Amino acid sequence: MFGLEALDLARIQFAFTISFHILFPAITIGLASYLAVLEGLWLKTRDDTYRDLYHFWSKIFAVNFGMGVVSGLVMAYQFGTNWSRFSDFAGAVTGPLLTYEVLTAFFLEAGFLGVMLFGWNRVGRKLHFFATVMVAIGTLISTFWILSSNSWMQTPQGYEIIDGRVIPVDWLAVVFNPSFPYRLAHMATAAFVATAFFVGSSAAWHLLRGRDNPAIRRMLSMAMWMALIVAPIQAVIGDFHGLNTLKHQPAKIAAIEGHWENVGNEPTPLILFGWPDMKEEKTKFAVEIPYLGSIILTHSLDKQVPALKEFPPQDRPNSTIVFWSFRIMVGLGMLMILTGLWSLWLRKRDRIYQNRAFLYLALWMGPSGLIAILAGWFTTEIGRQPWVVYGLMRTADASSGHSLMQMSITLALFVVVYFSLFGVGIGYMMRLVRKGPKTNEGAEVSHGGPGQKRTPARPLSAADDDAEDNGTSLNKGN
Repeated sequence: MFGLEALDLARIQFAFTISFHILFPAITIGLASYLAVLEGLWLKTRDDTYRDLYHFWSKIFAVNFGMGVVSGLVMAYQFGTNWSRFSDFAGAVTGPLLTYEVLTAFFLEAGFLGVMLFGWNRVGRKLHFFATVMVAIGTLISTFWILSSNSWMQTPQGYEIIDGRVIPVDWLAVVFNPSFPYRLAHMATAAFVATAFFVGSSAAWHLLRGRDNPAIRRMLSMAMWMALIVAPIQAVIGDFHGLNTLKHQPAKIAAIEGHWENVGNEPTPLILFGWPDMKEEKTKFAVEIPYLGSIILTHSLDKQVPALKEFPPQDRPNSTIVFWSFRIMVGLGMLMILTGLWSLWLRKRDRIYQNRAFLYLALWMGPSGLIAILAGWFTTEIGRQPWVVYGLMRTADASSGHSLMQMSITLALFVVVYFSLFGVGIGYMMRLVRKGPKTNEGAEVSHGGPGQKRTPARPLSAADDDAEDNGTSLNKGN
């Protein structure tokens, strides 16, 4: 298939499915905390605008949560079907970590999700707020365990290899491996930033179409405050994460920088743009800034950054891909910071809701956080190659060894099913966004009975009210 081997297709299939999946938890993490803040502010101020926004975004949260659960189930199966040798080698570490995620985070979310989505006016206000907070905490606990598992694959610690298998000997070292704190902070912050721009883009869309009301304005205001505060923090976290990666995965940093060799004792320049050529072992058309690579990565003017030629060719990540994926992530991050600063400048002049140029920027920045997350994930995972467990197991040794035909068929099926299923789900979620928040939501709630709506029984049923179009409704609850 296009000159690719079965191993290449297995990697593409995993990358394809996880690229879909990672988008939904990112928004789920951010929206869950956003909903907790909205409800907390409503309880404190009794300002119905916060309540209206809560009901509006809870519907979108429900759809997103459902798609995240469905797409996440596929990931576990792929470890057994396509990567069975990896599961056999490292399952004693990754298996328990994923089990802890289910036992702590997923059960916590599932236990309180029904109260959060369907308990308005059915339970006390404090209990409902508690349920919302528990769901938000559950999403963060889930992030904790997933990032711990992935970070262990990047910087494995606390293990012994016995009879060709990894055996954990120190669970604290396994969980809190050297890269874990940085990855956890980086991913959780990325989820908050991505959600902020998703919310801000939704508000900008309505304002550009003349729908100007307190709820829409508050959406944009809260989103831009979040962007202003958190986007610069993310840049600082990214810097610490880079220093940690330089220490534990220097080949990845060399590939990200497109840096092939050091010249004498000269400090390392920063290559802004160029085209790393893996065959010719050089970065073509390089635009460099002297000293800046050493300043950013070593915080000094004389220290050098490791170069790709210092590593055997078989141990080098694909610099062509990670060089550009990293720059996409950083470029979008800089745009996010600039958007937040512009919003502050307009806010001081009381023009944040009227400046159409800014609103168009906020609109187009809507998917920027998710694109940055994907670019960062590509950088992290492709930069780890050729290792699936860094320094311990190569990716080529981790696959199940399926045939080229088998991998071609399953990859094609995944592409068709995912675009069909999640395309409909994302389209449905965008319909809810376009409708915008309603005023006075939650004032009256039907409790069932003859001629009344029945109590919903599924998470997606929480979105029914805003899905109605021309007298029809999607997915009525049981």
